[in-house]
Amino acid sequence: MSDVNRSTDSTPTLLYRPRRLRRSPALRRMVRETQLGVDDLIYPLFVMEGERQKIEIASMPGCYRYSLDLLLKEVAEACELGINAIALFPVIPEAKKDATGTESYNPNGLVQQTVRAIKQTVPEMVVITDVALDPFSTHGHDGIVDENGIVLNDPTVEVLVKMALSQAAAGADMVAPSDMMDGRVGAIRKALDAAGYIDVGILAYSAKYASAYYGPFRDALDSAPKFGDKKTYQMDAANAREALKEVSLDIAQGADIVMVKPALAYLDIIHQVRNATSLPVAAYNVSGEYATIKAAAQMGWIDEKKIILETLTSMKRAGADLILTYFAKEVALMLR
Repeated sequence: MSDVNRSTDSTPTLLYRPRRLRRSPALRRMVRETQLGVDDLIYPLFVMEGERQKIEIASMPGCYRYSLDLLLKEVAEACELGINAIALFPVIPEAKKDATGTESYNPNGLVQQTVRAIKQTVPEMVVITDVALDPFSTHGHDGIVDENGIVLNDPTVEVLVKMALSQAAAGADMVAPSDMMDGRVGAIRKALDAAGYIDVGILAYSAKYASAYYGPFRDALDSAPKFGDKKTYQMDAANAREALKEVSLDIAQGADIVMVKPALAYLDIIHQVRNATSLPVAAYNVSGEYATIKAAAQMGWIDEKKIILETLTSMKRAGADLILTYFAKEVALMLR
């Protein structure tokens, strides 16, 4: 008979041995506190004009800009893997950009066409659309800029409302204002309700930090600011209490889901937001976090799959209900 579970004269009897519940994979699964599932994932996708185009993003290996025909195939594949939602980001040609982002609310624009097509081909997929002007503006800022280079809050909100309404009209299930203008959630909610889009939700980028982790994303959309930075409207990385204030304001204005962006360097913020609200909390596993893992994996320095799962599990453990991640398809396959 094995003595593994019995005390002997040389093995002191302990009241509790935590290792008892770590002895086997089955035991570890049985007492696991945090479960990462496919239902937790939102898959960000980049769409561009053209046909039969799939262009890899150099700074985001494994991520692509898709023309609409190929994007629809990618969405269908994601749906088959059990992914319930996608977040849509457009690559706008320079010729269609201007200082005030008027293309953003074109009813026949790239985003609007894409939403309609997805809803026709994969109607069960939840489509989340980005509400911000940086992909549509010649200057790369998230709002309208005056002659002194100052991003104007209230005129920007007026355009964001038009943008959100056009996306809702196209069939978006949820709009996601990522601009960090003051009062935009309330203005969008009021306009959506007045236009009859009472069922269109708002996923608010409530605590969006002025982060260095966004570089590859800006490469993907060619949307880096042409001057200055975004620190007058995105949050200071040193601030935590301010995040709770931003979250509370968005909730009061009608947000359905609140989000922290980035995720990995802001797990403490995710945790504090989770404790401050009963609303669903999302975390954005951003492009720089993705690229860092991919680069280290390509060098053979890490076990990529294990690092991905550990990283996303940390976001769940911190309190995120949902995770926007470019790893969504890879994770869905791993979790199978």
